[in-house]
Amino acid sequence: MADRVARYGAELYAALRGRHTVAPLMARDAALTIDDAYAISRDILARREADGERVVGKKIGVTSKAVQDMLGVHQPDFGFLTDRMWIDGETIDIAAHGLIQPRAEAEIAFVLGADLTGPGVTAADVLAATAHIAPCFEIVDSRIADWKIGIVDTVADNASCGVFVLGAARADPRDHDLPALKVTVRKNGQPLSEGLGSAVQGDPAQAVAWLANTLGRHGVTLAAGDVILSGSLVPLEPAVAGDVFEMTLHGVGDCVARFV
Repeated sequence: MADRVARYGAELYAALRGRHTVAPLMARDAALTIDDAYAISRDILARREADGERVVGKKIGVTSKAVQDMLGVHQPDFGFLTDRMWIDGETIDIAAHGLIQPRAEAEIAFVLGADLTGPGVTAADVLAATAHIAPCFEIVDSRIADWKIGIVDTVADNASCGVFVLGAARADPRDHDLPALKVTVRKNGQPLSEGLGSAVQGDPAQAVAWLANTLGRHGVTLAAGDVILSGSLVPLEPAVAGDVFEMTLHGVGDCVARFV
């Protein structure tokens, strides 16, 4: 299996750097498991780190029913965030940032002030360990042709992550009812979608607890300072050059993503 992991890792890494897509992995290798897919994801991460990238956090994907139904993937997954994926400002240059077929998601980002090590992490533990939350656009992307993904494809492809933008607002999560937090999204000045924190596994803090416990089984800790993207509150929306997305996380603040 190690040879296949390295082969698929090299293929997806080349697609990332070359801004092209590849055929779905499961369509070519039905024997691949989710564990194999995470091994491929880690192989890609090692290649990115060798290229000078540094891990700054994690993302949780496919947490809401809206996104699960849209993609046909019905369980959460996770990927790694690096410093090159963190957009400074609000302008996203599709070509310069290596995006191929981007889609925007409105999320609640958690920035940890203390380590979280599973198993046994609860939503209350997540709140206690969080320095602050922020409004966030995650720009998901897929190196799989036409977004024809199953769970193995998206996991292998770093949970279909592209880049992310954090709004300037910061809030203490203990001051808010996270499941009741409402987000409204506008695209090019027009209302697009809205959702609640409860769309993310009932509670975004519960989604982060799931991540800590999942990683803990593999000896991995969520570290103080990590940015954790907890999952989209709304359906994914395709983005092209010229699009401007604005989100308001009511009671917290705003975030803007401008595509060029």
